[in-house]
Amino acid sequence: MEKRGAGVARSLPIIAIVVILLVGNVAATHPQETPSGKCEYFTETGHYVCNEFLDFFKTRGERGTFGYPLTEAFDDPARGLRVQYFQRSRMEWHPYNPDPYKVQLGLLIDELGHIDPPVGEAERPAFNSSVHHYFPETGHVVSYAFLKHFREHGGLDIFGYPRTEFMYEDGYIVQYFQRARMEWHPEAASGPEMRLTDMGEIYLEEFGLPGDYDQPLPPPAAPGATPGPPTGPHTKLDVSASVRYAIMGRQGTQTVFIYVNDQRHEPVQDVNAQIVIHYQSGDQTHTCDPTNTSGFTKCSFDIQLSPPGEKVVIDVMAVYGDLRATTQTFFLPWW
Repeated sequence: MEKRGAGVARSLPIIAIVVILLVGNVAATHPQETPSGKCEYFTETGHYVCNEFLDFFKTRGERGTFGYPLTEAFDDPARGLRVQYFQRSRMEWHPYNPDPYKVQLGLLIDELGHIDPPVGEAERPAFNSSVHHYFPETGHVVSYAFLKHFREHGGLDIFGYPRTEFMYEDGYIVQYFQRARMEWHPEAASGPEMRLTDMGEIYLEEFGLPGDYDQPLPPPAAPGATPGPPTGPHTKLDVSASVRYAIMGRQGTQTVFIYVNDQRHEPVQDVNAQIVIHYQSGDQTHTCDPTNTSGFTKCSFDIQLSPPGEKVVIDVMAVYGDLRATTQTFFLPWW
């Protein structure tokens, strides 16, 4: 069987080609403001999830289903919809749909081209049961642990129809659905045996964004904090960091996003930041530009070839006069 991995191994559907033509090479900058409304901030990636998207996130499985947010919500010019990318999915706001279907998940698998022909009649079960279900809409069968997970964790709303049969790929038995890829991990000593691939990350690496909506935002002010300019000297640094791609290919460009605040949770400008990437072959050091008025800076670098699936740890140091702060982040080279 042909191994497809994370790349496009089928002819791209028309919609994906349109996305590439319309937005693939756009590098516009879109200044972002802290979102308003009912929001939750995720320090792991530096993004907010708000309002209807937050309600959907909270009621449909949270991080186990979607992972962490990779972008802010934004108006996608190619789709004419407000969208937000997560590690495993893309949420879309369809305001004209009836409740509760205003929030839908994007058909990432279809857009990435992971579509197999329907199975023959001999491969279909004689009747649907607790262990086999044939979907005539796409001509594929979902069985055993895959069917159990499908039925217990959202069905069509979360996964869509199956696009392949289950198969052995990337070291696991997997199955593609319109909105997700399931991976069976029977070896797992803890945690769920059935997991979802980070298709949101794979999609963004393949097609990119029509702007810089993946740039992290500063965390919300601490309760009771007074907005406005600093009222005194900086006595402490608090540094947070995240990577553009938590999982990526073994070659390519990675970016570390860095935010620095002080003891009042206010951004600190002109902080010198440095990153040290720890590879098996040795360390690699990069110096970032000083932080801007939002306390933000970033470092981009070409990664070194590393064993797939082995964590690459990145140490981050922020220096401002006599003040120092450190943190860590990491990524996984995979394919």
